[in-house]
Amino acid sequence: MTGRRAALSLAATLAILAPHAARAADAYPAKPVRFVVAFPPGGGTDIIARAIAQKLAERIAQQVVVDNRPGAGGNIGTDIVAKSAPDGYTMLMGSAGPLAINASLFGKMPFDPIKDLAPVTLAASTPNVLVVHPSLRVATVKELIALAKARPGEINFASSGHGTPAHLAGELFNSMAGVKMVHVPYKGAAPALADLLGGQVQLMFSTMPPALPHVKDGKLRALAVTSAKRSPAAPDIPTLDEIALPGFEANTWHGVVVPAGTPATIVARLNREIVAILHLPDVVERFSSQGAEALGSTPEEFAAYIRSETLKWAKVVRDSGAKAE
Repeated sequence: MTGRRAALSLAATLAILAPHAARAADAYPAKPVRFVVAFPPGGGTDIIARAIAQKLAERIAQQVVVDNRPGAGGNIGTDIVAKSAPDGYTMLMGSAGPLAINASLFGKMPFDPIKDLAPVTLAASTPNVLVVHPSLRVATVKELIALAKARPGEINFASSGHGTPAHLAGELFNSMAGVKMVHVPYKGAAPALADLLGGQVQLMFSTMPPALPHVKDGKLRALAVTSAKRSPAAPDIPTLDEIALPGFEANTWHGVVVPAGTPATIVARLNREIVAILHLPDVVERFSSQGAEALGSTPEEFAAYIRSETLKWAKVVRDSGAKAE
């Protein structure tokens, strides 16, 4: 078959299939939808996904089944979605790690987060809070920076592991403040926070829900949050951006993505339904109780955000020499 005849044959085949694809998109959803979470049950990503899944099931009159597939910093579950059929029946509660950070941390990735996934909407953002042990004699971020400059390599910060948002927030702080605090990685946030409370480490960029009760009890001192604006969960705590480091932002964010090639009409439907869910008062309140802010965006806005976050964290990873465990 000549090249011209092959092209004509392909065009004829696509013309035959196009109406079927259009009808499938029009009938969507005709069966349950799988909502993959690339982290264990009970964590922030899982809580946000389940809140959306419950409401989405009501709105589309189909089951939305949350499927936890943890491992490799979120890469395992994300890869499952990236390699799934692009028909709208598999979607991912994505997060900063697998969508923007891991490509720089891991020597080899099983998927390309830009090419293999289609953004639906940014869903939520959770700031970290910079907390210090009371034995560290600083009351403000500027005092911390001055102390760190006077004692390079002597102040340490805990994190939940190499390459985690808590680790990279600390490295971004090092870079923007011109200091050298020493990273102490733990196998999870809970043991890191426990050692901070015990004074074995001096500070931590912690997620808000586990840290704030200890701040209220006086066991830790909160210096700042890492979001661009103050958190509704702790409006009295200033941002790093406003008090010391203009432009500093290091949030843990979450957003919905589907396999690349999913019909635009299905992406638009999911976007419309999920953004509406994110504006419901009870959903906003539920997220806020976890220290998270419900958001919502267009697919194009979310795509641009992923690209900007990928570039930002690639530089932080490169400058710090961070690697995945």
